[in-house]
Amino acid sequence: MCNNAHGGQCFPLKVYEIAEREEEDLFSLASTGTISRDGITNESLAHFQTAWPGEKIEKDDIFYYTYGLLHSPDYRTRYAESVYKNLPRIPRVKTAADFWAFSRAGRTLGDLHVNYETVERYPVTIKQGDLRLADIKNPEAFYRVTKWAFGKNGKEKDKTSVIYNGNITMQDIPLEAYDYVVNGKPALEWVMERQVVKVDKASGIENDANRYANETMNNPAYPLELFQPVITVSLRTMEIVRDLPKLEVME
Repeated sequence: MCNNAHGGQCFPLKVYEIAEREEEDLFSLASTGTISRDGITNESLAHFQTAWPGEKIEKDDIFYYTYGLLHSPDYRTRYAESVYKNLPRIPRVKTAADFWAFSRAGRTLGDLHVNYETVERYPVTIKQGDLRLADIKNPEAFYRVTKWAFGKNGKEKDKTSVIYNGNITMQDIPLEAYDYVVNGKPALEWVMERQVVKVDKASGIENDANRYANETMNNPAYPLELFQPVITVSLRTMEIVRDLPKLEVME
């Protein structure tokens, strides 16, 4: 998990390091491989175990508890200053039941967010009809994307409609999917911002999402199909967040 509000610091469950290198001969070194250590210290484990002596709490339970806690609206409100100015404070909640509720939620959220590309695609409506039935003679040209845009409702943006390119417009996008915000922006809008053709002003290097879709993913429709599972992830995330316990912490 990462605290992007504090300089992009990450707090992993496991830390992998290159082991000490041994001298093989006068002119070369041989690596002994990598070693791992826990991201959760023994002191942290003891700190949580002593709060509820009858519970069997492991380090990964604390890791996912933290991930669940960081999604709590109550937590973000109460510790806003801590989150944005310092390392986030991770308090112990009052009851073991709440600890496990946050930990289970964090585990589910973690799986959802890590494996977002494999989540089922939300069934948006394609204005032009069912693309599975279309006779697409040149998929690379048909699915090529340069810049996304929201639809219009009069002069206002209509976020239930997204224009992917001149061939494809998605409709019936649930507005609540935009409630899942990552680093100050809805996850869906991150997809729209990154899956484009853009030239870096400083370097002149072109970032072409279509090249990645065609050459790496072997799927010209990848940018479009990425948007749909992110809708599902966003909706599920907000469902889990709404079910989190009210934050009551130990003094």
